[in-house]
Amino acid sequence: MIYIVLNFWPILAATVASWLFGSAYYGVFGKPWMAAAGLDESDIRGPGGKVSPVPFIVSFIAEFWIACILAGALILAPDEAGEWTMAIGTAIVIWIGFVMPVMLVNHLYQRRSIRLTAIDGGHWLGVFIVIVAVLQAIGLTPPPSA
Repeated sequence: MIYIVLNFWPILAATVASWLFGSAYYGVFGKPWMAAAGLDESDIRGPGGKVSPVPFIVSFIAEFWIACILAGALILAPDEAGEWTMAIGTAIVIWIGFVMPVMLVNHLYQRRSIRLTAIDGGHWLGVFIVIVAVLQAIGLTPPPSA
């Protein structure tokens, strides 16, 4: 996991960019998301009408970890198809292979609407693509060979 230390700043930059993307994304899709999730403003705000910072902090930490994993995947990815093709392809394959199936199953068991799955799934696809784009643009340092 030395690659995380070697690439701390690109990973942090990718995390910030993806978190800001999520903020903008749900700024646009917030009301449709609340409707699809069966929530209203009073559900979002806690006692005293304040929004808890906990979900925002947890999402930042989770996106940092996702950026760490995607950085490792990009370091290991072969260059034959081109760096940008591999970067975007890696994000899409991981999203299709892991994120969407898990989210779909959870939403089906929770009897959530497919619209909620589409909105949340679009967010995570955007997060993954923003992360790999920032990591690719800044560049990553592979760990020294053993």
